[in-house]
Amino acid sequence: MSKKVLMVLTSHSTINDQATGLWLEEYAAPYATFIKNGFDVTVTSIRGGQVPLDPNSLPEEEKLEWQEAQALLSNTKQLSEDHISGFDAVFIPGGHGTVFDFPDNQMLKRALQEHAEDGSIIASVCHGPSAFLEVTYKNGTPLVKGKKLTAFTDEEEREMQLDGAVPFLLETELKKIGGEFVRGEKWTDYSIRDGHLITGQNPMSSQSTADKVVEALKE
Repeated sequence: MSKKVLMVLTSHSTINDQATGLWLEEYAAPYATFIKNGFDVTVTSIRGGQVPLDPNSLPEEEKLEWQEAQALLSNTKQLSEDHISGFDAVFIPGGHGTVFDFPDNQMLKRALQEHAEDGSIIASVCHGPSAFLEVTYKNGTPLVKGKKLTAFTDEEEREMQLDGAVPFLLETELKKIGGEFVRGEKWTDYSIRDGHLITGQNPMSSQSTADKVVEALKE
Protein backbone atom coordinates (compact mmCIF):
# COMPACT_ATOMS: atom_id res chain seq x y z
CA MET A 1 0.00 0.00 0.00
CA SER A 2 1.36 3.41 -0.91
CA LYS A 3 1.58 6.00 1.85
CA LYS A 4 -1.17 8.60 1.93
CA VAL A 5 -0.30 12.27 2.31
CA LEU A 6 -2.80 15.07 2.95
CA MET A 7 -1.77 18.58 1.91
CA VAL A 8 -3.73 21.56 3.25
CA LEU A 9 -3.39 24.96 1.54
CA THR A 10 -4.49 28.48 2.40
CA SER A 11 -7.47 30.14 0.72
CA HIS A 12 -6.67 33.69 1.92
CA SER A 13 -5.59 36.07 -0.84
CA THR A 14 -4.73 39.53 0.56
CA ILE A 15 -2.42 41.25 3.03
CA ASN A 16 -2.57 45.04 3.36
CA ASP A 17 -4.48 45.21 0.05
CA GLN A 18 -1.65 43.34 -1.66
CA ALA A 19 -2.06 39.92 -3.25
CA THR A 20 -0.81 37.00 -1.17
CA GLY A 21 -1.77 33.37 -0.61
CA LEU A 22 0.18 30.16 -0.98
CA TRP A 23 3.95 30.29 -1.52
CA LEU A 24 4.30 28.07 -4.56
CA GLU A 25 7.63 26.33 -3.85
CA GLU A 26 6.51 25.26 -0.37
CA TYR A 27 3.71 23.25 -1.99
CA ALA A 28 5.01 22.29 -5.44
CA ALA A 29 8.45 20.99 -4.49
CA PRO A 30 7.07 18.71 -1.72
CA TYR A 31 4.16 17.57 -3.93
CA ALA A 32 6.56 16.58 -6.72
CA THR A 33 8.77 14.78 -4.20
CA PHE A 34 5.88 12.82 -2.72
CA ILE A 35 4.59 11.76 -6.15
CA LYS A 36 8.09 10.75 -7.21
CA ASN A 37 8.26 8.48 -4.17
CA GLY A 38 4.97 6.79 -5.05
CA PHE A 39 2.84 8.39 -2.36
CA ASP A 40 -0.91 8.96 -2.78
CA VAL A 41 -1.33 12.73 -2.36
CA THR A 42 -4.62 14.51 -1.62
CA VAL A 43 -4.56 18.31 -2.08
CA THR A 44 -7.12 20.33 -0.12
CA SER A 45 -7.60 23.95 0.86
CA ILE A 46 -9.54 25.79 3.54
CA ARG A 47 -12.39 26.87 1.23
CA GLY A 48 -11.83 24.62 -1.78
CA GLY A 49 -11.67 25.72 -5.39
CA GLN A 50 -8.95 28.03 -6.71
CA VAL A 51 -5.98 28.53 -4.39
CA PRO A 52 -4.50 32.05 -4.46
CA LEU A 53 -0.77 32.23 -5.13
CA ASP A 54 1.56 34.87 -3.77
CA PRO A 55 2.74 36.51 -7.01
CA ASN A 56 6.23 36.90 -5.52
CA SER A 57 6.52 33.12 -5.37
CA LEU A 58 6.15 32.52 -9.10
CA PRO A 59 9.47 31.46 -10.66
CA GLU A 60 10.91 33.51 -13.53
CA GLU A 61 10.98 30.38 -15.66
CA GLU A 62 8.31 27.72 -15.38
CA LYS A 63 9.52 24.57 -13.66
CA LEU A 64 8.36 21.48 -15.52
CA GLU A 65 8.51 19.35 -12.39
CA TRP A 66 5.96 21.66 -10.73
CA GLN A 67 3.37 21.58 -13.53
CA GLU A 68 1.25 18.77 -12.12
CA ALA A 69 1.13 20.42 -8.71
CA GLN A 70 0.23 23.81 -10.16
CA ALA A 71 -2.55 22.36 -12.31
CA LEU A 72 -4.31 21.08 -9.19
CA LEU A 73 -4.54 24.57 -7.68
CA SER A 74 -7.39 25.60 -9.97
CA ASN A 75 -9.90 23.31 -8.28
CA THR A 76 -8.91 21.93 -4.89
CA LYS A 77 -11.12 19.95 -2.55
CA GLN A 78 -12.32 21.78 0.55
CA LEU A 79 -10.87 20.34 3.76
CA SER A 80 -13.72 18.31 5.24
CA GLU A 81 -14.77 15.37 7.41
CA ASP A 82 -13.32 13.11 4.71
CA HIS A 83 -9.84 14.31 5.65
CA ILE A 84 -10.03 14.18 9.45
CA SER A 85 -8.17 10.89 9.68
CA GLY A 86 -6.66 8.10 7.61
CA PHE A 87 -3.48 9.72 6.28
CA ASP A 88 0.09 8.69 7.04
CA ALA A 89 1.24 12.30 6.91
CA VAL A 90 -0.22 15.80 6.84
CA PHE A 91 1.90 18.42 5.06
CA ILE A 92 1.09 22.11 5.42
CA PRO A 93 2.84 24.60 3.12
CA GLY A 94 3.01 28.27 4.00
CA GLY A 95 2.57 31.63 2.38
CA HIS A 96 1.30 34.69 4.20
CA GLY A 97 -2.30 33.67 3.55
CA THR A 98 -1.97 30.96 6.18
CA VAL A 99 -1.63 33.32 9.14
CA PHE A 100 -5.13 34.60 8.39
CA ASP A 101 -7.14 31.43 7.75
CA PHE A 102 -5.27 28.58 9.47
CA PRO A 103 -5.22 29.26 13.25
CA ASP A 104 -8.99 29.54 13.78
CA ASN A 105 -10.14 26.90 11.30
CA GLN A 106 -12.00 24.20 13.22
CA MET A 107 -11.72 21.53 10.53
CA LEU A 108 -7.95 21.99 10.28
CA LYS A 109 -7.60 21.87 14.06
CA ARG A 110 -9.58 18.63 14.17
CA ALA A 111 -7.60 17.05 11.35
CA LEU A 112 -4.30 17.89 13.01
CA GLN A 113 -5.46 16.67 16.40
CA GLU A 114 -6.75 13.35 15.05
CA HIS A 115 -3.66 12.69 12.97
CA ALA A 116 -1.36 13.60 15.85
CA GLU A 117 -3.29 11.23 18.14
CA ASP A 118 -2.98 8.52 15.49
CA GLY A 119 0.80 8.96 15.28
CA SER A 120 0.83 10.33 11.74
CA ILE A 121 3.66 12.55 10.55
CA ILE A 122 2.75 16.23 10.90
CA ALA A 123 4.91 18.47 8.70
CA SER A 124 4.92 22.12 7.74
CA VAL A 125 7.15 24.84 6.34
CA CYS A 126 7.58 28.62 6.74
CA HIS A 127 4.23 30.22 7.79
CA GLY A 128 2.44 26.85 7.63
CA PRO A 129 3.03 26.15 11.36
CA SER A 130 0.51 28.91 12.07
CA ALA A 131 -1.88 25.96 11.79
CA PHE A 132 -0.42 24.57 15.04
CA LEU A 133 -1.13 27.55 17.28
CA GLU A 134 -4.47 26.36 18.64
CA VAL A 135 -4.02 22.60 18.15
CA THR A 136 -3.87 20.38 21.20
CA TYR A 137 -3.91 16.68 21.91
CA LYS A 138 -7.18 15.47 23.41
CA ASN A 139 -5.71 15.87 26.90
CA GLY A 140 -5.25 19.60 26.26
CA THR A 141 -1.48 19.58 25.72
CA PRO A 142 -0.46 21.89 22.86
CA LEU A 143 0.73 19.97 19.80
CA VAL A 144 4.12 21.71 19.84
CA LYS A 145 4.79 21.78 23.59
CA GLY A 146 8.28 20.51 24.34
CA LYS A 147 8.96 19.80 20.66
CA LYS A 148 11.87 21.19 18.69
CA LEU A 149 10.47 23.01 15.68
CA THR A 150 11.12 25.88 13.33
CA ALA A 151 9.11 28.27 11.16
CA PHE A 152 9.44 31.67 9.49
CA THR A 153 11.41 33.71 12.01
CA ASP A 154 10.46 37.07 13.46
CA GLU A 155 13.69 38.44 11.99
CA GLU A 156 12.74 37.29 8.50
CA GLU A 157 9.26 38.80 8.90
CA ARG A 158 10.74 42.14 9.90
CA GLU A 159 13.15 42.08 6.96
CA MET A 160 10.15 41.65 4.66
CA GLN A 161 8.60 44.66 6.43
CA LEU A 162 5.41 42.70 7.00
CA ASP A 163 5.66 42.44 10.78
CA GLY A 164 3.05 45.19 11.05
CA ALA A 165 0.75 43.57 8.49
CA VAL A 166 0.44 40.09 9.98
CA PRO A 167 -1.87 39.40 12.95
CA PHE A 168 1.02 37.86 14.94
CA LEU A 169 4.68 36.94 14.71
CA LEU A 170 4.83 33.19 14.29
CA GLU A 171 8.10 32.47 16.09
CA THR A 172 6.91 34.43 19.12
CA GLU A 173 3.55 32.64 19.25
CA LEU A 174 5.03 29.15 18.87
CA LYS A 175 7.34 29.87 21.81
CA LYS A 176 4.40 31.07 23.91
CA ILE A 177 2.70 27.67 23.68
CA GLY A 178 5.81 25.75 24.63
CA GLY A 179 7.48 25.04 21.32
CA GLU A 180 11.28 24.75 21.51
CA PHE A 181 11.99 27.05 18.59
CA VAL A 182 15.25 26.46 16.71
CA ARG A 183 16.50 28.14 13.57
CA GLY A 184 19.23 28.42 11.00
CA GLU A 185 20.62 31.53 9.37
CA LYS A 186 17.98 33.79 7.86
CA TRP A 187 16.98 32.97 4.27
CA THR A 188 18.85 29.64 4.29
CA ASP A 189 17.68 26.04 4.20
CA TYR A 190 16.91 24.77 7.70
CA SER A 191 14.54 21.97 8.66
CA ILE A 192 14.23 19.76 11.71
CA ARG A 193 12.48 16.59 12.78
CA ASP A 194 11.41 15.88 16.35
CA GLY A 195 9.63 12.55 16.42
CA HIS A 196 6.51 12.81 14.27
CA LEU A 197 6.81 16.60 13.89
CA ILE A 198 8.80 17.94 10.90
CA THR A 199 9.19 21.65 10.19
CA GLY A 200 11.09 23.96 7.81
CA GLN A 201 12.07 27.58 8.40
CA ASN A 202 11.38 29.33 5.09
CA PRO A 203 10.82 28.75 1.35
CA MET A 204 14.45 27.65 0.95
CA SER A 205 13.66 24.79 3.33
CA SER A 206 10.81 23.32 1.26
CA GLN A 207 12.80 20.48 -0.29
CA SER A 208 14.65 19.39 2.83
CA THR A 209 11.39 19.37 4.82
CA ALA A 210 9.77 17.17 2.17
CA ASP A 211 12.81 14.88 2.15
CA LYS A 212 12.50 14.40 5.91
CA VAL A 213 8.83 13.42 5.45
CA VAL A 214 9.82 10.84 2.83
CA GLU A 215 12.48 9.46 5.15
CA ALA A 216 10.02 9.24 8.05
CA LEU A 217 7.36 7.48 5.96
CA LYS A 218 9.86 4.92 4.72
CA GLU A 219 11.02 3.90 8.21
